[in-house]
Amino acid sequence: MDESPLLLFDLGGVLVENSTFESLRRLLPAPLDGAAIRNRWMASPAVRRNETGMLSPEEFARAFIAEWGLRLSPEEFLKEFYSWPSALYPQARETIRALRKRHPVACFSNCSILHWEKFSSFTDEFDLALSSHLLGAIKPDEEAFVRAFARCRVEPADVCFFDDTPANVEAARRLGARAFHVEGIGPLLRTLRSEGFLPG
Repeated sequence: MDESPLLLFDLGGVLVENSTFESLRRLLPAPLDGAAIRNRWMASPAVRRNETGMLSPEEFARAFIAEWGLRLSPEEFLKEFYSWPSALYPQARETIRALRKRHPVACFSNCSILHWEKFSSFTDEFDLALSSHLLGAIKPDEEAFVRAFARCRVEPADVCFFDDTPANVEAARRLGARAFHVEGIGPLLRTLRSEGFLPG
């Protein structure tokens, strides 16, 4: 590829407002802190199967409710689930458009079919948009990054990756990518400026 690195972005929690763990806490039959919910979510068989494209939304709802002991119908749960990533952060779209003038820009998100369709007008802003449910592999698994880099036709050393989950950042670094832990649009913009991708 040319000298400009590929800028590869997670969506939820980086460019898209995401209340998954806060919202899920309200639904749990017993309290858990945020870190425990995040860790359980990332290890959840229902989540992993959903975000690798193995379940329909209805199958996911039934599996998740049973696994987490929620007191909701599948229809009620899917309505909640759909709302958790709510909207783009202010400046998200403008930031991607500005970056694309000088760099190849892609996104790589752990995502379900419902949320991918919800933000389809935004994923069209990228040179390439990748989702775990279409790749059949999920971050932070090494295979997910291997498949993503292959689809982007880049070597890991030619990638700068931005994600709000430390385990995903660490996995990308192990493969040789430059990776940055950022939570929200403010920290992302500061990092992009400090790294010289946006003017200071």
